[in-house]
Amino acid sequence: MPMDKAPQIQLNTTSHYFLEGLNEIGIEYLFCNLGTDHAPLIEEMARWRKVGLAFPKTVLCPHENVAMHMAGGYAIATGRGQGVMVHVDAGTANAAMATHNLFRARVPVLLMAGRSPFTIHGELAGSRDNYVHFVQDPYDQASVVRPYVKWEYSLHSGVTTKETLRRAHTLMQSDPKGPVYLMLPRETLAESWDATAVRSYPEDRYGAVAAGGTDPEIVRTLADRLLAASRPLLITAYAGRNSAAAGLIDEIARLAGIRVIEFNPIYLNIAHDSPCFAGYMPGNHVAEADVGLLVDVDVPWIPKFTPENPATFWAHIDIDVVKQAFPMWGFANNLRIAGDSCRILAQLLQELKARATPGFRDAAAKRVAALANEHEARMQDVARFAADRGAPGRINPQYLCAELGHAIDPEDILVNEAIRNTLVVSNQVPRSKPGTLIGLAGGGLGFSGGMALGVKLAHPGRMVVQVVGDGGFYFCNPAAVYAVSKQYGLPIFTVVLDNSGWAAVKEATLRMYPDGVAKAGAQYQALLAPEMNFAKVVEAAGGYGELVSDPGDVAAAIQRCLTEVRGGRSAVLHARVTPL
Repeated sequence: MPMDKAPQIQLNTTSHYFLEGLNEIGIEYLFCNLGTDHAPLIEEMARWRKVGLAFPKTVLCPHENVAMHMAGGYAIATGRGQGVMVHVDAGTANAAMATHNLFRARVPVLLMAGRSPFTIHGELAGSRDNYVHFVQDPYDQASVVRPYVKWEYSLHSGVTTKETLRRAHTLMQSDPKGPVYLMLPRETLAESWDATAVRSYPEDRYGAVAAGGTDPEIVRTLADRLLAASRPLLITAYAGRNSAAAGLIDEIARLAGIRVIEFNPIYLNIAHDSPCFAGYMPGNHVAEADVGLLVDVDVPWIPKFTPENPATFWAHIDIDVVKQAFPMWGFANNLRIAGDSCRILAQLLQELKARATPGFRDAAAKRVAALANEHEARMQDVARFAADRGAPGRINPQYLCAELGHAIDPEDILVNEAIRNTLVVSNQVPRSKPGTLIGLAGGGLGFSGGMALGVKLAHPGRMVVQVVGDGGFYFCNPAAVYAVSKQYGLPIFTVVLDNSGWAAVKEATLRMYPDGVAKAGAQYQALLAPEMNFAKVVEAAGGYGELVSDPGDVAAAIQRCLTEVRGGRSAVLHARVTPL
């Protein structure tokens, strides 16, 4: 073959194809806590920047917990999963708790961790050249997060880079969504491949699969039950991950006279000013219901404390109706409907409208009127609980949260990690618009700081309010939160409800041992360091902080903090509330 006819070879590193692959799957942001394993990627990013090529924006996070929850917040706000880069087994371990939370919330995130180099003597580019490369090489790195991911894999060769990334993206974005985990050996990132050897895998042929509606016959069966019901009940927690769900649930509830309860809500699932919204505790309503409908809920009530009625007909609509990641799940239901709750609810609404008789509509309207009276009475109780402002050093959290609720706008987004004060926040800071509430789906404290930053990144023009207890505030890695806030211009408003410890620990002890030795001696192992001033944490990052202990100062302090956030600085209001 003549020399001028020789095939042209274009060699690029795996890192080059990796950045191309991230672009192809639509990754917009990489939330990064980088290490020695990422050197090939860092070099390639610099080269791309020099020649004017675009790749996902990097957000450097001083702690992996912040990086993961920030990616989660962005995904919740947009529906688009993003990438997180962490450092080998150490970074994976730091990211594990957040991975647990996002897995339980079914939030898509592509968690990527380097691997310590596998060559020791300099055989390949990227071989071990540092002490940590020996000590950060465990037998099974992926085991750290395996219980909390849908898929885990290691990039074995640069030639499969784009196929691997497409597979990761397809799995994380397919219903039910969730985190995936990819490991990247340093030598693999550094090796070179001819461009003709690395294929692309387009979304239209390899992309994610979304859940759909259900069989019309199943819808008719459910409608039969609701049309005949006299005491219908609906319980939900995360239907509101789809912004259309809240309106559908409200419309169905008003049409059919259904009491709606949010138990441990992860999102806003029905406007809290709806006459059909009955609060957050199922209680005796579970046993009183003749027809019950569970919609996107993992734990509808606590069986130990909630009486049930074996005669109740229960239907369950859920993206994950069998709870495949729960080893045990003890809630009976007669009709299980797997799929997209919005599509299924839309089918149900259409069926009910078509078959609703004047008699049914009249009976349902009477139930709605009775529910409206209950709603009004409940709101009066909520206001009464907030009337007592507390005393200096013992601000009533009900009062403080009521003042917060009055101060923020309906479009503002509330991230609620108040734990034992969660119901206080929910009642006193009601939300009415879809997408304005995010709660904790998992069991790992410290989600709200990073989550608030991710939501703010997605909605820079919206006020994002984080409400967190003092115990949870520690877990949020707040120094890292406000460092990211400062570096990337993402001001958030944090309210710390400081009761001086872990109320959940105390309450759990009392539930098990109501007359025990711990109670007699008030020894709950729950008190944390006294006289802390969390306002100083945000000040270290150039933010605005206030410590408030007098109820008379609360309203003005909230307004000052909101003003600072609107001006571009994060603000922390550290409130000393009723102690343990």
